[in-house]
Amino acid sequence: MEDLFEAHDALAVAELIRGRRIGAREVLDASLERLQAVNGKLNAITDFYEGDLLEKSIAAAGDGPFQGIPFVVKQLMADCAGTPTTVGSRFFAKEPVAAHDSAAVARMRSAGLVIVGRSNTSEFGLAPTTEPAFGGATVNPWRADLSPGGSSGGSAAVVAARALPMAHATDGGGSIRIPAALCGLFGLKPSRGRISLAPIGETLAGAGAQLCVSISVRDSAALLDALAGGEPGDPYRAPAADSSFLEATRRMPGKLRVAFLRKPVGWESMDPVLVAAVERTAKRLEALGHHVEEAAPDYDATATGKAFGTVMCANTFTNIQVRANGRVPGPGDLEPVTRLYAEQGGRIGAHDYIRAVQTFHRTGRQLGAFFERFDILLSPTIARASLPLGTVRMDGSLEKYEEGLAPMVPFTAVCNATGVPAMSVPLEWTDDGLPIGMHFVARYGDEATLLSLAAQLERAHPWRDRRPSGGK
Repeated sequence: MEDLFEAHDALAVAELIRGRRIGAREVLDASLERLQAVNGKLNAITDFYEGDLLEKSIAAAGDGPFQGIPFVVKQLMADCAGTPTTVGSRFFAKEPVAAHDSAAVARMRSAGLVIVGRSNTSEFGLAPTTEPAFGGATVNPWRADLSPGGSSGGSAAVVAARALPMAHATDGGGSIRIPAALCGLFGLKPSRGRISLAPIGETLAGAGAQLCVSISVRDSAALLDALAGGEPGDPYRAPAADSSFLEATRRMPGKLRVAFLRKPVGWESMDPVLVAAVERTAKRLEALGHHVEEAAPDYDATATGKAFGTVMCANTFTNIQVRANGRVPGPGDLEPVTRLYAEQGGRIGAHDYIRAVQTFHRTGRQLGAFFERFDILLSPTIARASLPLGTVRMDGSLEKYEEGLAPMVPFTAVCNATGVPAMSVPLEWTDDGLPIGMHFVARYGDEATLLSLAAQLERAHPWRDRRPSGGK
């Protein structure tokens, strides 16, 4: 039982449970024991469900495709009834307590998932690492001096350590794909409006999304099937897919038109290790029958980045005020960069915010034109090969924070600003055996093509057997 998720993904274990070849409670107990042991090394889970809370979670799980599969929900963007969502902050550690599940969490339970805890995140998801002052740093199971990335690093660490086959993750600028890349996992950011954020209307001017990190492509696809769809009053709703996303993983993608980047848009150059990884991946795609050529979308990366900063700051200020419900953060309640972002956000005028949103939309049209010519845009997921702990700091100046942030998001954040789907696939490795995620972007609403391509790559170049030993 200890090695159950070494050999099986979530759908496979659920099938064993449905066929009564293994007991759901047996899976749950073994998983909790494994999670506790792994967490002692990785610091990835902030709260474990136990007692009455755990029994209620077991009772709430339906008989869907993930029947009996243990699951953790990130401490950001998703509420679980009866517990606070801390957003990685000391200020929100105990309140507000959620009265109801968010819409996506309710769908997770209906799909059969048994929520057993909450996973660590950076404060308000602002950092592409998972080192909050409240709760401490999460360690990458591939190497103890490295971060698993963020802000979904807690979820990625436990999946990389094979303590769970998949875990909830959110993505406002790359927070599904960055930890997937650094932990050797599959991570898909869905299109804007594909999964409802109810009861909130949106986050980050539509940039925020959620799904999971997973060992297999098909687990992410099946969870997307379970969570996809709108709720009454949603401000965005992605176009309905022609068939299930799981079905997309079972069919070939056809001959795709693939563009690849040797450097981020607006940059002069990139680490040769990453350039070589892109070139090898491009050759793999050609060998699979796809048309591949070097080409870059035409948009102003500097303006898009500046707009992202405006949106992040304004949302940080507003979200703290709304969640605090009249409480005022004390001197030690927020990390320095969070406080600086909030203070800056409070000074942003309506016209500045509107201009930022208009920049998002303008970039979306430019990216949309690019995807009239190509089906896929390929690059590395991040513009560095690894992330040592302490690289992106939240306890200093905004300048130092942004210096650490810059190479983490030049490929990912534009997808959030424009709402297009994107995924990180663990196809490449450094000379010393660390994973390098390859980033694939598609036109708005076309997760099916991404999932079909990912499954094709998974069959041709499987990654599941490449796993770390640091979390064991």
